[in-house]
Amino acid sequence: MSETKQKILIVDDEEDIVDMLKYNLEKEGFDVKTASNGIECIKVASEFIPDLVLLDVMMPRPDGYEVCQKIRATPEWKDIPVIMLTAKGRDVEKQKGFAMGADDYITKPFSTQELVVKVREMIEERSNR
Repeated sequence: MSETKQKILIVDDEEDIVDMLKYNLEKEGFDVKTASNGIECIKVASEFIPDLVLLDVMMPRPDGYEVCQKIRATPEWKDIPVIMLTAKGRDVEKQKGFAMGADDYITKPFSTQELVVKVREMIEERSNR
């Protein structure tokens, strides 16, 4: 019996960040899908149903805040952990991210290894609920 891989959805319009995260998360044994904007995120999420979403704040159509709200408003997705990734590190942006339903907020640039650890912790925490 094989253990099913935990599914991560990376949503970011910066291809280098997406590629780096995808590579490192797959290396850690996660099943990873990507999207480059909010519309694509919703489409991929509806087919893939991720265990966790890494969501860029500043991206086109719609931005990460709106996508996070949509995830929280969708009954089958409302408990999926969302980690927002952003170059905006001011407290007001963090507060807005949490107000929109983010579970965590990480400022770019970030340590890939620290992010992978945080992803694993959040998924384990969710599966223990």
